Amino acid sequence: MKKIIALLLVVVLSVGMLAGCGKSNSGNNSGTTKNDGAGTTNNGTDDSKEVNLVLYLWGGEGVANKDILAKLNEKLKASINTTIEVKYIDWGDIATKYPLLWSSGEQFDMAYVSSTANVPYSTLVKQDALYDITDMIDKDAPALKTELADKWNNVKVDGKIYAVPNNYSEYTAYGFVSRKDLMDKYKVPTIGSIADMEKYMDGAVADGKIPLNGSVNLANDLYRMLIATTGGWLNAPGIPSSELYLAADKSDTSKIFAPAFTDEFEAFAVKMNEWAKKGYWSKDILSSSQDDKDNFYNDLSAAFISHQPDWTGNYGNQIQKLPGVETEFYCFPEANGKIVKATGVGAATGISKNSKYPDRCLKVIEKLMTDKECYNLFQYGIEGREYEVKDGKITQPASYDATKDGGGFAAWAFRTDALNIPQSTEDPRRYTLNEAWSKVAIDDPFIGFNFDTAKVNTELSAIANVDAQLGIQILLGKTSQDPKAAVADYRKQLKAAGIDNVLKELNDQWAAYNASK
Repeated sequence: MKKIIALLLVVVLSVGMLAGCGKSNSGNNSGTTKNDGAGTTNNGTDDSKEVNLVLYLWGGEGVANKDILAKLNEKLKASINTTIEVKYIDWGDIATKYPLLWSSGEQFDMAYVSSTANVPYSTLVKQDALYDITDMIDKDAPALKTELADKWNNVKVDGKIYAVPNNYSEYTAYGFVSRKDLMDKYKVPTIGSIADMEKYMDGAVADGKIPLNGSVNLANDLYRMLIATTGGWLNAPGIPSSELYLAADKSDTSKIFAPAFTDEFEAFAVKMNEWAKKGYWSKDILSSSQDDKDNFYNDLSAAFISHQPDWTGNYGNQIQKLPGVETEFYCFPEANGKIVKATGVGAATGISKNSKYPDRCLKVIEKLMTDKECYNLFQYGIEGREYEVKDGKITQPASYDATKDGGGFAAWAFRTDALNIPQSTEDPRRYTLNEAWSKVAIDDPFIGFNFDTAKVNTELSAIANVDAQLGIQILLGKTSQDPKAAVADYRKQLKAAGIDNVLKELNDQWAAYNASK
């Protein structure tokens, strides 16, 4: 998740487009809420009162964000007599400030929600923190109703809708990114297995390069590698994906389990201990601050692990910092037929129950997702300043100055395929891979299921602490004891933290959900 977030922020910080809501759209009826001058829109709702709404997004404020938002607000005010104020939760504060946002009683209108957020979407619903928009969609967002026709079921909780999901096709399969020139140098013709990875990394070590020269975040990426390369294992809900999450087997998804208690995990712990001793990452990785991806593009690491959109999205960075270097991507789940469609409540926008204007919120969301001019402003910035379009792709203008023009919003919850413009900074393989994967990808078996964590929040907090300490150390081969002994200790600590209670509650809810379908 962290790298997914980082990728998307990089994309929005680099691009933009000048817009005017209500004049052009994606081919649907997104222009139907234009104000008729009498304070009433032609869908029958009253917009005569000017309203300002507060929207919370993750990330920081770019230097040009206020200017971009001012342009956007001009268009929103002209069309639906509404403006928005964006407030930010910085990346490093998400774990503490995001839960506080919902529990503090603060007055705000909209915020990013997700099934894998620190407070999951369904938990927010059970806590009565989100507005039920089920009966509002027809009147206040007719364009969204059509645009998201096949997505609404994904965000239903007990038959009701409490959030607007994005409509963007993406496959966030993780893999190993290597350099083609180094592959040739180390005589590794292709990388399509863990064994091939080891040959490449052995060559890097012998060449004086640290293969995965990163920070403690590498542990989570190694864990993703374990899940993705092991049999039929699939990511499962229950524990946030930013931690050492749960899994299920694609041949029988009726039971969700904790991988830590499997033989495969113990064997992986032994291998990671071996990798640490072989120098695949630095000895001080637990205190390092620079991720493997950043070191890779600064020629300080021979590889990094991330998801496909992050790899392809850094193409511009690669060209600038590693001119002439080609990269390769070994996709972990591809060999086992486990490319999963990115659907469900991965990125959505919820309306706070405390909002005084839920109807306006829904109209704003509709504008930002279905009106081309509003969409471009929010996703890309101001045309001619943050970006321009050349050959159908977004690129930075020659006049672009990051110290003055850098800006953008972490607005991935509003993205839609119909309005997406490819980036010149994206590796074209993003689209060829997406096209190929679309033909073989499997549906996420947990689409529509939202785990309510209310009864096990104490246990989840304790488990997170265990994972952040011993779990991370095991994955990085940094325990003071034999890896098998460390795994045994880890299992005891998870039991004491309440992992069994979490699994029981989760599987009970999962069984009940399946029985109700």
